[in-house]
Amino acid sequence: MDLYPFFDWLDTSLLADISKAYGGVFAVVQMFHLLGISMLGGMVLVGDLRLLNIVMKDIPSEVVIENTHKWFNVALVIIVISGIFMSSAVALKLYYNSMFWAKMASLGAGVLFVYAIRRPLLKFDHATIKPLTLRMMAITSILIWFTVAASGRWIGFS
Repeated sequence: MDLYPFFDWLDTSLLADISKAYGGVFAVVQMFHLLGISMLGGMVLVGDLRLLNIVMKDIPSEVVIENTHKWFNVALVIIVISGIFMSSAVALKLYYNSMFWAKMASLGAGVLFVYAIRRPLLKFDHATIKPLTLRMMAITSILIWFTVAASGRWIGFS
């Protein structure tokens, strides 16, 4: 499926006009994007480091995971909405950027991992889950989200 028509439309959309004409608006949206990234990364790290039994050992991991997941959801919405706006300013450039596609693929993998694997498994009492399973899930999660961040950061250099 070729997404070029979507990127071509996005490049000429009202969003693109606003993002290109009003640098202040773009900067504010970018600030929200970065805050969302910080929040998402923080929630991933806190939850996964708790699963690895490194931080907050005195708080049940179920409580930590439930609370971090709520804020993860908020952060993901902020990132997606602000990311679409920011992408509109350089939509065609992004279409041809391999690191952008690496970020989108890893973001898709991360979202799929959270909602199809991590979240369903962690709904159970964590004491009934093998410690190795919890550790492997936490390490996998950290690696996936690090890949999202690193490939996203690399977009500017490619």
